Order: sequence, then C-alpha cells, then structure tokens
Amino acid sequence: MSSDEKFDAIVIGAGPAGSACAYVLAREGRSVLVVERGGSVGSKNVTGGRLYTYALEMVEPDLYKRAPLQRKVVREQIMMLGSTNAMTVDYVDYDYGGEVPQSYSVLRAAFDEWFAGEAELQGAMMATGILVDELIEENGKIVGIKAGEDEMYAEVVIAADGVNSFIAQKAGLRPDITANLVGVGVKEIIELPDNLIEARFNLNHDEGAARVAIGCTEGISGGAFLYTNRGSLSLGIVFNPEQAAQNGKRIQEIMQDFKMHPAIAPLISGGTTVEYAAHLVPELGLSGMPKVLYRDGLVIIGDAAGFGINTGLIIRGMDLAIVSGVAAARAVIKATEASAVGPLYMQELENLMVMPSQRFFAGWHHIFEINRLFAAYPQMVNEMMNFMFTVNGSVPEKIPRALYSIMKKYVSMGQLAADGWKGFKSI
Repeated sequence: MSSDEKFDAIVIGAGPAGSACAYVLAREGRSVLVVERGGSVGSKNVTGGRLYTYALEMVEPDLYKRAPLQRKVVREQIMMLGSTNAMTVDYVDYDYGGEVPQSYSVLRAAFDEWFAGEAELQGAMMATGILVDELIEENGKIVGIKAGEDEMYAEVVIAADGVNSFIAQKAGLRPDITANLVGVGVKEIIELPDNLIEARFNLNHDEGAARVAIGCTEGISGGAFLYTNRGSLSLGIVFNPEQAAQNGKRIQEIMQDFKMHPAIAPLISGGTTVEYAAHLVPELGLSGMPKVLYRDGLVIIGDAAGFGINTGLIIRGMDLAIVSGVAAARAVIKATEASAVGPLYMQELENLMVMPSQRFFAGWHHIFEINRLFAAYPQMVNEMMNFMFTVNGSVPEKIPRALYSIMKKYVSMGQLAADGWKGFKSI
C-alpha cells in the first residue's frame, strides 16, 4: 500500500493486549490491521494461567460470558515444599465465583484465537504468518511497518509483540532483554478427567483452584503454579535464568523433580502431558519497564511494555495486558493528531489503574532476592510441622525450645531479622 493509503492503527501481535486494543478501536469505527507472526492466532501460546474478569469487562460488559474460559477460581492455595513433605494453606471464598466471578483459569491457545476472532467481528483485519522486519520512520515519526517487501502505513503503530519486543528495541525504547529482567517459565498441560480434578482439589463441577508453591526450584529464586482447567491441569515453574545457569541446573530436570515430588505426583497421577513449552515472563514490575512507553506514532502495550505483577502469591499479566490495550485504543480514539496519542496513552494507563498498580507493587520483586525463601524456609516450616504432628509415644521437648532448635538449623536470629526487614521494606 502507498503512504496515502493508511490504517488508523496497525497492531503488532494478536495476544490479549493486541486483540483488546483492536477490538475497541474497530468497535468505534477505526480501521485496524493486526499483524501476527504465528501461522494462526494462539499458535505460539500453548498453555495458560489465570485471567481476572474485570479486564474483559473493561473491553465490553459481559464479554467474559462469551470467552472460552475454564474454571472459576474459588480456592487460593499456597504450598511450601520440603524434601519429602509439604505444608499447604487452602483459602476458599465462594464469593469469588459470584455473579461476575473474580477470575478464571484459561488456556491461552484457545483464548487468544477466540479474542482475535471477536476483534475481527468488530471489523479489525487479521494478517497471520507475518514477521515485521522494520518500522517505517519519516521525520522522526513512526508511520508504518515493513514486512519483507511489503510496506503498510498507519496513523499509529501499537506494539504488542511480547516480552522480548523487537519493535520496542527497533524504536529505541528499550535495549535487548537481559537475564536479570525476566524469568523463565516452563509449563505443561496435563490432561486429566474432570471427576479426578474435582476430587483431588475439593471442587464442584465449575469451580477451580489456583495454587502457588515455593521450595521446588532447588534453591533458585522462583516458584511453581498449578491451575485447574476443564479436563486438564496447567502446571509449571518460573525461575531466575541467571541463577539457574550459575548453578548448572537444567530446566527440564528442575521441572521433572517438581513433578515427582510426593506432594505433587498424586495430583497429576494418571494424567497425560499434551503440551509443553518454555517462555520468558516479565519479573521486575515497574523497575523492569522501559522508561518511556511511546514515540511519536508508536506506543507499546502488554508484555512489550513490561506490565506484570508477581508477589509470589499474586501473579498478574493477562489482565494488565488487556487493560493496557484498552488504554491505547482510548488514546487513539481521543487524539486529534497522532503526536497526542502517547501522552493520552499514559493518562489512560493512570485512569485505568495500570500504572498505579505497577507502582503499588514496585518493590515486591526484592523479596525474591531473599535466597533462603526458596530452600531454607520451606524446609524449616515443614520440619516444624513434622515436630508438631509427630506422635511416637515419647515425651517431646518443650515446644518453644524445640521450634527454636529447628529454626537454628536453617537460619540465625540475625539472618531472620535481616530477611524480615528486607521483606518489610519491599512491600
């Protein structure tokens, strides 16, 4: 196409952020082209996690009812793994599955395909199997993209091309990703009959559980997750790649050891792994984001912008990606000229609570710098639980003294105080 023939917006990437942006723009009558590198939308996303429904409600009320969501999450579980034992905290709140359930487990391949289809129904144009090679720039303004020999033009280009965003790098908004900025996520989908899932996790037919675990990454900073789906489980670990390389740990070995743990193996027993993949995830929250999220004619959204929250207990990414896509669409709609889109986008990120959320959790990633959190403390807690519940006919040592003796095996009072202070400062 010529520079005189242009779209209102070109969106690069058809993940949740890109599809949300395209949906809103197309619904409001804007001409939108979505360019996706995968041969089909969702083909590069093999597993999933959790989606908080408020984000879809921002795109359109009741949109979640049409989405291919899995189970509404009513059980929040925290697991601390020892070598052969585990302590699990199980919190259940049936209000989470109320009139508009707070969150659902989701499989990204199916969800991404559906969401892109919904954007198409609104009028967006989808082009799959296209790799963007270059940005087209005129007088300091981004005016389009180049894919092979093809050039496509737009009033604004919206980069939603993931955590290792080639477009953000080409635009000079961020350098190449380094190991300290991301975590490596290894995920599997394990097929399992619904009746076994519901029995093993104490669920009714449409209810789900979300579990996080620590003590499963062989002392490396990181943790695990497990989400119940319809007919399957999403199981995975996320850990620091730099530490794993330094310790000589192979990704597949860490994952296999986790699956074989005596507290995990019974949950997946009889299941069949049908999908497996590894990918990068934003880990540092606000401090890992580019300092600037736009240029004249370009904005970056979703993982490309580094939006993500990981407190160890709360893991958020998809909802922030979707809301950032909505923010970008609203900015384009409000702008009277292309140069105004960037500042308006930043204002919308404030209005929709994306940036306030990033700032609120800005220091939480420092908790993961406490190395004892990933080995010593889980082992210590489990040994204390073993002492509390072991009955063998003998008279045990007085409880305070016994617990103190166990603690000293793993951490000194000074180390405990230092870790507690670091954790307090982080939050």
